Amino acid sequence: MVVVNPTNQGEPHTRLLDALAATNSSTRLRAALSAGTLGDPGLAQALLARCAVEPDFFVRDMLTWALCRLPSEITVPRLLEELSSATAQARSQALHTLSKIGDRTAWPAVSALLHDAHDDVALSAWRAAVVLVPSGAEGELAADLVEALGRGDHDMQLSLGRALAALGSDASPSLHAAGASRDPRVRAHAAATERLVNDPESSFTLSVEMAKRVAVTGPDS
Repeated sequence: MVVVNPTNQGEPHTRLLDALAATNSSTRLRAALSAGTLGDPGLAQALLARCAVEPDFFVRDMLTWALCRLPSEITVPRLLEELSSATAQARSQALHTLSKIGDRTAWPAVSALLHDAHDDVALSAWRAAVVLVPSGAEGELAADLVEALGRGDHDMQLSLGRALAALGSDASPSLHAAGASRDPRVRAHAAATERLVNDPESSFTLSVEMAKRVAVTGPDS
């Protein structure tokens, strides 16, 4: 592990910051772990900057853990700023971290990204939204999420289905309405998601496979 002396004010964590940008992913992972262990708010900006460019999933997850170890009054405002970044990964990782922190003051900014043009950002927004949605707004969130039915590949559709299923019965009216859509992809996705709402152990694949066939043969098949 990168060992840093937190009392050394002359060179504030220079070795750790260098290690966060090292070529070797294991070195970066250890540096992120060290940063979280130190829990120094002075590292917040460096951790956020690394989140935006870090290519390794496990390192990104450790960076999120390190940020969650810092005071939310330090991290949340900076994470909200990241949501307007031109870099998709910065937005996506900020959403993920906000969902782990669980500060519901982030809700307006999170809900604004539910239909982000970048798939990874939208996915992160869906997951964060079901965690941060204010009590009583679950139905409104479900209606917003339903607008994305039919979007993306199987994994993306499954993620949206799980997000809606996490809202439970609050998602049912919107899903029922989507079941009457003229778009067969939306109908198939809605049907698969309704099964998840009613039985989280049920199969999602078959209805989505039907949607895939529609995509190949055309909506009137």
